[in-house]
Amino acid sequence: MLKAVGIAAIPFGILTLFSGRLALFGGEAARQAVGNAVGFVLWFNFLAGAVYIVAGIGLMRRAAWSAPLSFALAAATLAVFLAFGMAVAAGTTFEMRTVGAMILRTAFWTFAAAMACRNLGCLPARRN
Repeated sequence: MLKAVGIAAIPFGILTLFSGRLALFGGEAARQAVGNAVGFVLWFNFLAGAVYIVAGIGLMRRAAWSAPLSFALAAATLAVFLAFGMAVAAGTTFEMRTVGAMILRTAFWTFAAAMACRNLGCLPARRN
């Protein structure tokens, strides 16, 4: 199961990088297609895409460091999701698809972290 999560994380990261690059650096048509994107969420997701790939490789290889990295991704994604919710509550315009995307990202990395902790332990082994 851990290998499957790692395999899923890699294309997830590639797609995240690709869509984020288009949204952030694409032309006017790309910006219009994004709609009312919330800037800090867009930047976080774009930058996290590269980390998804690294974490996916680590999970596939059952590397001890992939468990805390997956946990960090889950925690950071949840923190950004909460900040997004506060921004929306304060009146920031947004796209409803962002809510769905953040639910998916938070659920995926929470599951990945749980699987990694179960299979690898939550903390890397200490070297004496």
